[in-house]
Amino acid sequence: MAKRGKRYQEVAAKVDFEKTYEPDEAISLLKETATAKFDETVEMHFRLGVDSRHADQQVRGAVVLPHGTGRKVKVLVITQGPKVEEAEEAGADYVGGQELVDKIKNENWLDFDVVIASPDMMGLVGPLGRILGPHGLMPNPKAGTVTMDIKQAVTDSKAGKIEYRLDRQNIIHCPIGKVSFTEEQLLDNFNVLLDAVIKAKPTGAKGTYIKTLHIASTMGPGIKVNSKQN
Repeated sequence: MAKRGKRYQEVAAKVDFEKTYEPDEAISLLKETATAKFDETVEMHFRLGVDSRHADQQVRGAVVLPHGTGRKVKVLVITQGPKVEEAEEAGADYVGGQELVDKIKNENWLDFDVVIASPDMMGLVGPLGRILGPHGLMPNPKAGTVTMDIKQAVTDSKAGKIEYRLDRQNIIHCPIGKVSFTEEQLLDNFNVLLDAVIKAKPTGAKGTYIKTLHIASTMGPGIKVNSKQN
């Protein structure tokens, strides 16, 4: 394991790694230990007591954070007909059909953060799974990114909609804002995502659902947080 730098060791000394902090305490401590020269991203990391290999234990969905994520989101919409104008009016960065599919396929073009598609275009979009999938960009009805309501989908994405999903280690990693956010804003976003993940508990899940929950800034130490809502 690589040796941590002096700065990291100094801030990590402020965290009791044996302790489970209450959310407001954890967020306050996180802001104190985030000392990088840039505006660090704040992330939540859930380790769940489910097995992502089983279809009935998948945890996936999307939620709009009340204060957004603090980053500008580039939205690509693959659609046709009157939905093109709807997407453009809603503020999508790129809108089109076959030409955008070809650009992704032939140039491995990935200069966007969210892909939204109308259902009638999924025949074209489907083959892009091998390119978009590994980057978490493949449109999906559960995440609200395969929809006829293009306007709402674009608006939500721009406003701070995030998608959460299990990785192969049964962990969910999600951004909930920036260190520059107020503690109240981070706590609001924290509670909204925690509530969404709790509500997404699969019926097939047995035993403890949220095994551990940590928050961390980009360069800061992980802080263990109580995941039980009051």
